[in-house]
Amino acid sequence: MNHDALFAPLQLGTIKVQNRIIMAPLTRMRAGTGNVPTALNAKYYAQRASAGLIIAEGTAVSHQGQGYPGAPGIYTEDQINGWRSVTDAVHSKRGRIFLQIAHNGRNSHSSLLPQNSLPVAPSAIPPDLPAFTNEFKQVPTETPRALETDEISTIVDTFVQAALNAIEAGFDGVEVQAANSHLIDQFLQDGTNKRTDEYGGIAENRVRFLLEVVDKVSAAVGINRLGVRLSPFGQYGGIHDSNPLHLYGIAISALDKRQIAYLHLIEGRGSEIGLGDGLHEEALNNAQLFRSNFRGPLISAAAYTPSSATQTVSKGEADGIAFGRLFIANPDLVERIRDGLPMNKYDRSTFYGGGEHGYTDYPVAI
Repeated sequence: MNHDALFAPLQLGTIKVQNRIIMAPLTRMRAGTGNVPTALNAKYYAQRASAGLIIAEGTAVSHQGQGYPGAPGIYTEDQINGWRSVTDAVHSKRGRIFLQIAHNGRNSHSSLLPQNSLPVAPSAIPPDLPAFTNEFKQVPTETPRALETDEISTIVDTFVQAALNAIEAGFDGVEVQAANSHLIDQFLQDGTNKRTDEYGGIAENRVRFLLEVVDKVSAAVGINRLGVRLSPFGQYGGIHDSNPLHLYGIAISALDKRQIAYLHLIEGRGSEIGLGDGLHEEALNNAQLFRSNFRGPLISAAAYTPSSATQTVSKGEADGIAFGRLFIANPDLVERIRDGLPMNKYDRSTFYGGGEHGYTDYPVAI
């Protein structure tokens, strides 16, 4: 199959990428002491620098935002310096890289948080997920503490500082993680947001936190350096909304008016792909549903093959395709797609935690 559609340049805010094969943000839990990126992380990302754009893994905006052991942060000087080694390595190979900035909210554990405090959330509703302790042990989830209204602006400020830190670390831009049951997504969806203040109730109120983050981050680093990731119809961690078409129509239209660098949508069929390979084949097609709400560059993700990616871009349903598991197992994914070469098989047992095995030791084809 001819994949030329994936190899056309694409403008994403301030940067022009040379192909439309995007590396999705992938939690790998391999940061060093203090949640600081290491030389191993730099090697991993540099191996994949031929991607049109690398979106680096979800990275905590604060100590309170940490969700997993070994997950990186961007809130200390050591973390900034660690990430600078990553961006330098990617840029030395002429790659482009954004950082996904995130707060895990309820999907955390007290052992990871300041003074062993409870995870926070819009409402005191636990996720349908196991939690990880700081010793990489899976334990039952804790019921989170509902945030007070006056705490929310402080969390918005941590996103702003994280974005500034990311630019200081050499990233080309940032992606706000508002998908996959992270804190912003918990505010968006009425299955997790039962608040009665200005951040709860009608969809316009539940979108407020997201838009405050977007507006303040963009004021700090520029709207053309800012992407947003959403997961309409996602079911990760038991999250859900009573009227997702209405909710995400409002959210995406608001992002369109702000002219962000790109919108990144996870297809509902793959919303739990981090936990297993099963797909929700009956899920509606987000790229098709919301394309009319967003006039800027649209990246679509979840369970794409090179063939389905080419078809989606060729039909104009998306401008770029984000690959996850294929990029884990194929550091030279771009070249393999271009030349029609077979793909390495991924080893799910090495996805989370560990060292170079299953991380930097996948072979290249040539």
